[in-house]
Amino acid sequence: MKDDASSVLYRDPARTADERAEDLLARMTLEEKVAQMLCIWQQKSAALVDERGRFDMAKAEAYFASGHGIGQVGRPSDAGGGLTARQMAETTNDIQRFFVERSRLGIPVIFHEECLHGHAAPEGTSFPQPIGLGATFDPELVERLYTMTAAEARARGTHQALTPVVDVAREPRWGRVEETFGEDPYLVARMGVAAVRGFQGDASFAGKTRVIATLKHFAAHGQPESGTNCAPANVSMRVLREVFLPTFKAAIQEAGAMSVMPAYNEIDGVPAHANRWLLQDVLRREWGFEGFVVSDYFAIRELNERPEFFGHHVARDGKAAAALAVATGVDIELPDPDCYLHLAELVREGTVPESVIDERVRPMLRAKFRLGLFDDPYVDPAEAERIVREPSHRDLALEAARKTITLLKNDRGALPIDPLAIRTIAIIGPNADRVMLGGYSGEPLHSSTVLQAIRDRLPAGVEVLYHEGCKITVGGSWSQDEVTPSDPEEDRRSIAQAAAVAARADLVILAIGDNEQTSREAWALNHLGDRPDLDLVGRQNELVDAIAATGVPMVTLLFSGRPASARNVVAKAAAVLELWYLGQESGRAVADVLVGDVCPGGKLPITIPRSAGHVPAYYNYKPSARRGYLFDSADPLFAFGFGLSYTSFRFASPRLERTEIGIGESTRVLVDVTNTGARRGDEVVQLYIRDVVSSVTRPVKELKGFKRVTLEPGETARVGFEITPELLAFYDIDMLFRVEPGEFRLMVGSSSRDADLQTMTLSVRG
Repeated sequence: MKDDASSVLYRDPARTADERAEDLLARMTLEEKVAQMLCIWQQKSAALVDERGRFDMAKAEAYFASGHGIGQVGRPSDAGGGLTARQMAETTNDIQRFFVERSRLGIPVIFHEECLHGHAAPEGTSFPQPIGLGATFDPELVERLYTMTAAEARARGTHQALTPVVDVAREPRWGRVEETFGEDPYLVARMGVAAVRGFQGDASFAGKTRVIATLKHFAAHGQPESGTNCAPANVSMRVLREVFLPTFKAAIQEAGAMSVMPAYNEIDGVPAHANRWLLQDVLRREWGFEGFVVSDYFAIRELNERPEFFGHHVARDGKAAAALAVATGVDIELPDPDCYLHLAELVREGTVPESVIDERVRPMLRAKFRLGLFDDPYVDPAEAERIVREPSHRDLALEAARKTITLLKNDRGALPIDPLAIRTIAIIGPNADRVMLGGYSGEPLHSSTVLQAIRDRLPAGVEVLYHEGCKITVGGSWSQDEVTPSDPEEDRRSIAQAAAVAARADLVILAIGDNEQTSREAWALNHLGDRPDLDLVGRQNELVDAIAATGVPMVTLLFSGRPASARNVVAKAAAVLELWYLGQESGRAVADVLVGDVCPGGKLPITIPRSAGHVPAYYNYKPSARRGYLFDSADPLFAFGFGLSYTSFRFASPRLERTEIGIGESTRVLVDVTNTGARRGDEVVQLYIRDVVSSVTRPVKELKGFKRVTLEPGETARVGFEITPELLAFYDIDMLFRVEPGEFRLMVGSSSRDADLQTMTLSVRG
């Protein structure tokens, strides 16, 4: 029987979240506390919902007969094979009502969802993958997109997004590159801060339009050994501190991220879910994190052994894994009740003090109070149905797709296309008539392919031909576990037919690259996605050769989840556009750029190497790292920050307000950028810094500022960057984060290439 609400502090909305959490915690039994550290996901069909994904009272009463409740319910959108916005809102309301009314203390649940690039649910708006958003170099856009995502997800009952990924991707063979904002810690940090602000706002959660953001994967997940997912991160403490931790620190200290997910990996032999230094010393004590830590799916079990996948073998069984993880600082086990079912037993036998359980539960209760779940836990199904159909959301997805597109090559002005000068155009390739959203995607209400969008955009008098050319894999869906290579002979017959089609055209648009199987998260041995090379899969290079042999000009569209070492394509195409995955408005955005309605302005958020043998290829390398190769260049195919335009820009000589400062002082660098072409266009002004002489070796250059500007023909913009001690500091020979006196080289320009940069010298007095 519940306590009288009028006499219970935790039910009083006038009290603070901290006060209410402490009062509630004091009233909870050990079993009720442990229940808050559990989640249910795949077991929903046995415990909460029927075959249609709707709430089932009989199942719930049987499964949760103890009345202890549960902490979270995972991904309600996938119940019953997928719920519409209205259906999900109704189901989450029913599940929530059950726990509020049937558990002893009436503790509501948190519903979490995947929101990598939009709510990954039926009817959720889908925008470009994060690697594409990194290419926009536009944090303000990223904040707006995740604000939109939060509103859609919260209207359906979601409270927590397992996003953003703030891993720094320094290993392009890794299948999860698409989930990151790129290879540079400064860029990833700026985008991560923007994403958290979009999800959480001011974290008051007023109006029920925001959700808790979850930073992942903590830490160094983006440079796995051999490029394979979950492999060890073999990095030094200095690299960890300077490359992989700053993105998390910024998102916590600047944006107030309320949740963190440890990585599957290990650092120096210690798995992240068992790393007290990482989760206690750094995260909580050093950075002051007050939120809660969620396990990655099945990662606590993997401290022992996850059948048919892998194990770290630092715990002898699931019970020992639970003791290790809870002592380390993992507050809740996702996705289903497993190892943490042993927690009450571990407390009773004296292995785990109940005070540790209290420490783990407290921040999760506090979050539920901050979310307002004890006061108004329900959503309006009509509003959920309305908001996913909000026209402005589709417009925003289109804006993001347009800003993502990056022009890598454009010989003799091959682009934009003049529709009046073309009678026949051939759209060829395995990605020409395919909706590709990438990993962790939902089923948006709208989608467009390149073929359909070009047909819609070109005048009626232009004949549009189409041929698939070849396959990449058979099927190719992200969720399709088995990867079946295409048949070589069938491909070659198809390539010959495609070449015949191309020969009839004035121009070929060739859409190739990855599909959703050839670059994806490898979450099991039967669902792989990491690759030992970066070449185009299958017979795509043969297709390129056949089209090039026709002599018809070829514009190539590269869809990809990670960099493709497409040297053959670059050599033979008149123009190359890097698209990554553009989301639901993919075709529309591509058509807009091809015909010149939109001027491409994206920049590469990650280096494109010449081959897998050139890995690592990130731009911010140490001075001794790129001395050269026998028979090949050590330079990348395309550099970080690179991207062309249909217009041209001139950078005036940059200038420092003060060329000499003391340690602890700041100055500013200013540069005027002019659009010298005939089209409205975007340029990304980039600032790089190098400490010239230092106590430990420093990268040849590091991004420390950027600004995307839109300029009309003839227009000039003045861009300024504040040069603060934080931008000049590094971990010195004694592992102290400080500024060393001496000279600093400041470089300003349009990419990380030396040829695109102008240099100044700043002197710092000791």
